[in-house]
Amino acid sequence: MTFFDIIAILVTFAAIFGYLNERYIGLPRTIGLMALSLVFSLGLMVLGKMGYFSLTEYATEMLGKLDFYNTLMHGMLGFLLFAGALHVNFDDLLKEKSIIFLLATVGVLMSTIVVGGLTWMTLSLMGMELPITYCFLFGALISPTDPIAVLGIMKKAGAPKSLETMVTGESLFNDGIGVVVFLALLSFVQGSHDPHFVEIAELFLVEAVGGIAYGALIGYITYLLLKQVDKYQVEVLITLATVTAGYRSAELLHVSAPLAIVVAGLLVGNHGRHFGMSPLTRRNLDTFWELVDEVLNAILFVLIGLEYLILPHNISYIVAGFLMVPLVLLARYLTVGSAIRFMRLFRAVDSGTIRVLTWAGLRGGISVALALSLPAGPQRDTIIGMTYVIMAFSILVQGLTVGRVIERFVGTKTDR
Repeated sequence: MTFFDIIAILVTFAAIFGYLNERYIGLPRTIGLMALSLVFSLGLMVLGKMGYFSLTEYATEMLGKLDFYNTLMHGMLGFLLFAGALHVNFDDLLKEKSIIFLLATVGVLMSTIVVGGLTWMTLSLMGMELPITYCFLFGALISPTDPIAVLGIMKKAGAPKSLETMVTGESLFNDGIGVVVFLALLSFVQGSHDPHFVEIAELFLVEAVGGIAYGALIGYITYLLLKQVDKYQVEVLITLATVTAGYRSAELLHVSAPLAIVVAGLLVGNHGRHFGMSPLTRRNLDTFWELVDEVLNAILFVLIGLEYLILPHNISYIVAGFLMVPLVLLARYLTVGSAIRFMRLFRAVDSGTIRVLTWAGLRGGISVALALSLPAGPQRDTIIGMTYVIMAFSILVQGLTVGRVIERFVGTKTDR
């Protein structure tokens, strides 16, 4: 099975599931695609065990060849982040910069510790042995909110502008600290050496600050190039080069590629949009990247649903995952609550913001990808199982109800 065969199958599934959802079900697109692909995966497994079909083997072979971690983290992620950042208003982001900074840094650290401790206690009570270091590693990969999941759903949630900016900004920027914590803990787990505070701080500076600085550089270069031409086909091509070459070069420089692309997207979407593009270019560029976003999101969420076929299916992992769902939400509530209560010393924040930010902190494909990058072993299987359950609950349950939560606790745009 070639790479083209795999892409053809995924695109076909995305088209079929998209049609069925749009025609008969009516769920939000990303949620509907993931739900249908997950049902399809479960159906394949049941029919395979009953001896009716052997499609499970072919699907497992296909997904085994398509490395989910590399496909997302080194392929699709740059395009999805750029498409999302392109439409975020920089002025709105600056108004909420303090809350976004706290949530994306201190919030992730606090959540990693709280989730790690709760995971260790829960699994110990279940009689499942997982070293405390792996528990904190699980806390590190599950704490950052997923920008792909958040951006796709918050667009349609109808939240007030300030709240939408908080959720979107946090999800775009918390990858930097999340990756630093994850890599530091992973080096400790693998036994290479004990990470020291100075090394962690240096890693943060290189990854996060370096990524932001490099993103500003490539974003400014892109703006200069866009300003000198007025042919939308060429300008679309320039933005594609920014994502592909910019993401890969950031990886080679060992700075945060996701942060670099987010910053570049913000610069192109704000400064570049207003000063470097004609109205025709803006219209066509927006249309192009909206289409890229929709197509890649469709393929990604179908892939997430199908990925269940090759994940460990131990019932203990699934039970542990469901037990961890409210505990991860509790950790999110405590960390978000601490940040918001601190900010209330300096400015007014709506009373329902803590509840909404807690429920709107969706986990998605990035958490699954990080879990799949762990070294093989029983600890990896436990973490993957729990991560997948939490991610599925986050997308299917929280994603479907976040609009109602927003309406109940803070109101919607039309209410203000």
